[in-house]
Amino acid sequence: MDAAFTEEQHEIRRTLRELLIKRCGPDEVKAAVRTPAGYDTQLWQQLAGRLGLPGLALPTAYGGVGCGPTELALACEETGRAVLPSPLMATAALAAPLILALGSERQRTALLPALAAGELTATLAVPGGRLATALALTGPNDGGWAGGGRAGGIQARRAPQEGEAVPSKNGGRPAGGGWRLYGEAGQVLNGHTAEVLVVAAHTGGFAKGRTLLFLVRAAAGGGEARSGAEPGVPGLLRTRQTALDETRPQARLELRDVPAELLGEGDGDEAAVAGALAATGVTAAAALAAEAVGAADAVLARTVAHVQQREQFGRPIGSFQAVQHRLADLYVRLQAARSAAYYAAWSAGRGPSAPGGAAGPYGAAEPGVGALALAQALESLRAVAAEAVQLHGGIGFTWEHEAHLYFKRAACDELLLGPVHRLRARAAEEAGLFPDGAEEPGGAGKPGGSGEPAGAPGRAAAVEV
Repeated sequence: MDAAFTEEQHEIRRTLRELLIKRCGPDEVKAAVRTPAGYDTQLWQQLAGRLGLPGLALPTAYGGVGCGPTELALACEETGRAVLPSPLMATAALAAPLILALGSERQRTALLPALAAGELTATLAVPGGRLATALALTGPNDGGWAGGGRAGGIQARRAPQEGEAVPSKNGGRPAGGGWRLYGEAGQVLNGHTAEVLVVAAHTGGFAKGRTLLFLVRAAAGGGEARSGAEPGVPGLLRTRQTALDETRPQARLELRDVPAELLGEGDGDEAAVAGALAATGVTAAAALAAEAVGAADAVLARTVAHVQQREQFGRPIGSFQAVQHRLADLYVRLQAARSAAYYAAWSAGRGPSAPGGAAGPYGAAEPGVGALALAQALESLRAVAAEAVQLHGGIGFTWEHEAHLYFKRAACDELLLGPVHRLRARAAEEAGLFPDGAEEPGGAGKPGGSGEPAGAPGRAAAVEV
């Protein structure tokens, strides 16, 4: 592994930082989150047109820049430093990699160039707030997390063509017709404005159920709460939710017989969907970890500057040894998180090359590296942001000060993709640190002689503890 960045990578970071310093200060952030879209659309177009930010990790064959997860992570580190409200994470780290990995050539050609150019935004909709599970960050994603054939979740059925009265009994996949989605998904990142929705849904009933991904071409929502169906999309209702972190807008999607298109060709492959979601999870975790590192670095720098100026007992409070020790501990945690995030991004980009020179959608990342890096980064950001509020004193918790933006980002990201202990437990499980007791000599299973088979619930409980 070569830990040194290339000149091109340094230029990406430098250019993006200069632009965000000019256009995305604390006052601009607070103004942007109050708009219907939840972000500055003009700044987003500038980031897409000037830097190609949404297409940074997409192949040049589809209008992207042709870089990989490392460059995307470096960009996210800079956006995290400014707490930039934007659809970057939803579009570039979640939806676009799935379209690249699973989409047909027609779907890729129709969507990826527009996403790379910033003409469209996209997001991933997972029911039940199970985004971390779907991305295999807190547990295996081979279960019925999209609905499981029971009530709740999102269900998909393939409606027969006009004149076809009875569907075939082949697992809910009658010949002909288009797919329809019914259900609800909450905590969808930028779900109220995304023009392309990648929706995870369960199809085939209980006995032959499968989890597949579907495309919904939604009109721009405008970010306002809706009292009726989305214009141009029958049965789609999108409502922006009140979130703790306003810089990370979320929405609730209600789908009532919404027309959709299967992502990919044929009848879909559940194993391929699970693999693509897991690979996307590693890249997304690395990007989110880098974003958290950037946020922690920014708030730590602001705190250091404050304690150097704030005087108490006739001297700067930063000269007190107790304050210095606290800041030193934060710096060590931050550097550890940065190293973990960089390594996760490098590991995610080691896969086979895709057309155009970018890293392929199925990277050869080390087991658990994404979840572990994200856990380290989220924990570091939470600690740095909390100390920043304390060391800023009375102004640290006021709305006028920017410290609360970082504190809320730390709390919200952990609610969205955590908790941290489950991320670490999943990383340990993937790395094989907790071998199954059923494989011990004698086959007695876990201590106590229960004889549980491999993969029994008891093992999962032990890992989580």
